[in-house]
Amino acid sequence: MRTFLIALTTALLVPAALLAQTTETENTETETETPVPSIEDQLSLGEDASAPQVGQTYTREKNGDWDLRCIKTEDGVEEPCQMYQLMADSEGTPVAEISIFRLPEGGRAVAGATIVVPLETSLPQQLTMQVDGNAARRYPYSFCNTIGCFSRVGLVAEEVAAFRAGNSAKLTIVPALAPDQKVELTMSLLGFSASYEKTTVNAN
Repeated sequence: MRTFLIALTTALLVPAALLAQTTETENTETETETPVPSIEDQLSLGEDASAPQVGQTYTREKNGDWDLRCIKTEDGVEEPCQMYQLMADSEGTPVAEISIFRLPEGGRAVAGATIVVPLETSLPQQLTMQVDGNAARRYPYSFCNTIGCFSRVGLVAEEVAAFRAGNSAKLTIVPALAPDQKVELTMSLLGFSASYEKTTVNAN
């Protein structure tokens, strides 16, 4: 009887020992299979310092006097883009800037524009814009910050059509320190259509 119990105990212990040995062998093989990084894998090859970073605004292309400005995305697909132009006064000093984007269908305005002017602008006088010889339109300022004062403009289909067919638009602002004077800025419409077609729809 004692001999039988010893044999039974040995039989039960052998699989456990084999299992432990097998598990230990598998762990050793797993550790062995893990690739050791080479020294080259630990070195940085650098990147183009002039390339835009994710979330950064960059100029993708130029069409006439317009820049197509886009925000870099991680995959580079469906980047939000607006058309942009910097406007100068008669002496060539940069004074104001404008960004134009398309709007979703269904509303009265088909496009929107953000115009930024200097802080020293008379806000009550508002901003006027005139395309070629068409009637001028007046727009209020929405807010000001450290960059300047902003006017957010809605453009209807007829106005966009006038931009497409026009040569230039005249923007007029009034200095706060000289309310009896006017500063006229020329917005070139050269390349407007090509850039407008490539702007993305802004639903916000």
